[in-house]
Amino acid sequence: MAHHNTVFSQILKLVPRHEFESLARKHHQGRKLRKMTRWSQFVSLGLAQLAGRASLRDVVSNLKAQAGKLYHLGCGEVNRSSLARINEQQPHSLYEALFGKLLARCQALGPRHRFRFKNKLYSLDASTIDLCLSVFPWAKFRTTKGAVKLHVGLDHDGYLPAFVQITEGRVHEVNLARKLDLPGGSIVVFDRGYTDYAWYNHLNSRKIYFVTRQKKNACYTVIKRRPVSRASGITSDQTIRLTGTKADQCPILLRRIGYRDPETGKHYVFLTNAFQLSASTIAAIYKERWQIELFFKWIKQNLKIKSFLGTSRNAVMTQIWVAMCMYLLLAYIRFMSKLGLGMQQILRLLQLNLFDRRDLNALLRGDPPEPQISPLQTRLQLA
Repeated sequence: MAHHNTVFSQILKLVPRHEFESLARKHHQGRKLRKMTRWSQFVSLGLAQLAGRASLRDVVSNLKAQAGKLYHLGCGEVNRSSLARINEQQPHSLYEALFGKLLARCQALGPRHRFRFKNKLYSLDASTIDLCLSVFPWAKFRTTKGAVKLHVGLDHDGYLPAFVQITEGRVHEVNLARKLDLPGGSIVVFDRGYTDYAWYNHLNSRKIYFVTRQKKNACYTVIKRRPVSRASGITSDQTIRLTGTKADQCPILLRRIGYRDPETGKHYVFLTNAFQLSASTIAAIYKERWQIELFFKWIKQNLKIKSFLGTSRNAVMTQIWVAMCMYLLLAYIRFMSKLGLGMQQILRLLQLNLFDRRDLNALLRGDPPEPQISPLQTRLQLA
């Protein structure tokens, strides 16, 4: 019978240890760590994410219960006080840098988006993570409420979070959007919360196409009308020029498309600078924006980013960045397996078998476990 390390060990081997240690040295602060390493921290917090552990005590107890298997994880003994201290004091920037390394590996394997055009497609959105202000006083959002905000640019090639930024809850989405370095020729889709005429003009000057919804109180003048096929749900296709307050910040011509969803009957009005695509494609692109909403829903339901193991800003940021790294590891496993499994299916399989000694690919394929042979049986066979 072939020997296998634990499933958790096989997952961690997807993170090149030499790269991790190089990043750990680069993002170290203060004196040299004696009792615990950053790798042990990563193993502990990764376990908390995949196994759904709710507290530091829970994480440490789980590791102690598997003490005989920690050697194969490259992890030493972990105690609660040391883990809490490292979470509070050692920079979370290590896991932000690790996220970038893992993202590059996933992007090399991710499938293309479902549209026929070759342009890169991104969705932008942000999600607020509520915090108790009395426990997290540094995260003041409103008078009696604390929060941090997770800003994401979702790459529709593989539905990967290509741009991630974590800010205080007060930071508006468009402030981060203005700083994004999107590749020329790409298409970016966002909702009305990102309305900024100057930014629209900036995107157009960089040859970046955008698709968004028009605000109801927007003022404009129709320059040209194009014929439409109402059978496809398109109600209007116009070339317009913005007028009214701040319209001078976006002097370019835009395309205004009306669309009625045949399933819900709801009417939408889209704005775009992509004149080369059909009106129905523009409507489909905006509908595809729903994938980023599903992304936020998935990570909040399945990863530990709503309850935290520490109360300091660095501890919270560390936990969120480790969660994003775990998401990429799950995506990488999904791309490598080529079995058509969803992220939810993969996560449930891993949760139930983290410390089982069996082949990861066989587990994902659904192969029956290999029969276990006791040490006594092995000695008898050799005799």
